[in-house]
Amino acid sequence: MGSPTILYKAFYYSGIFAWDVALSFLNLVLFKRPVGEVVPEGHPGYAGNWPEYRPQQEGDSRCSCPALNAMANHGIISRSGRGIKFTDLTRQIRTTYNFSATFCSFVPHYAAFMLNKSYGKDTFDLEELDLHNGIEHDASLTSCTSARSVKDSQPFIEDLLSFATGKDKEQPMLTIKDMSRFSGKRRAEARATNPMFTLDLSHKLFGSTNTATLLTAFGGRVDDLRVFLLEERLPQGWEPRIRYPYGLTILKFNQTIIPLEWGIREPDWEGDAGRVEAII
Repeated sequence: MGSPTILYKAFYYSGIFAWDVALSFLNLVLFKRPVGEVVPEGHPGYAGNWPEYRPQQEGDSRCSCPALNAMANHGIISRSGRGIKFTDLTRQIRTTYNFSATFCSFVPHYAAFMLNKSYGKDTFDLEELDLHNGIEHDASLTSCTSARSVKDSQPFIEDLLSFATGKDKEQPMLTIKDMSRFSGKRRAEARATNPMFTLDLSHKLFGSTNTATLLTAFGGRVDDLRVFLLEERLPQGWEPRIRYPYGLTILKFNQTIIPLEWGIREPDWEGDAGRVEAII
């Protein structure tokens, strides 16, 4: 398939953002979903009952996004991570994490555009999403360029969770400020240790979007995030902390993404990053 025309993209993005504003308004005036019923009845994860977990097997395809990997590990999308329809991904992200229909359309469309594929007709393997500087980027929150598995990423994940300063019913919780601090540290470390380091504005925003998911869908709760990030598993009994009836819209999501990105202070960590570089 050839690349979508600029005109097509302009109409698509204009329509998505107009739709998103409407959904954001409806979320303001309608009741939130009841606790225990955030995932719709009849869908995987209803009432916190997630399908059988099976970690990645030899030959399976996975990517740098733990949210998608967890869906594959539970069989919500193809367990092998291969031959996934973009249209199926839209539907399953919506019901699994309660993101809005607009966000769940936007992300797979963007991926299809990036891979020069048809959103409506084609399939993809999860590993294809790791096209460098497509969606995947340097200074990932929980891995480095050489990290190819969850085991390789474990030190980064434990370091991230140790930054939690918030409390939720006496349980540790990551806050926007915590995430900004840790993101600044990761960017400084990656810049110091990777001679090919690049991070433009779009990929900074992608990074902060991924980071914000941990604060929105998971509420920043360290106990849930430890399981999710280290095992790429959705804990039994867990449901999204997003309770809006039409899911988390792009407009609302940006109310977490923008202050998170704005609060990142990479220069604050340059001395520590230099010591990491010397050790390596």
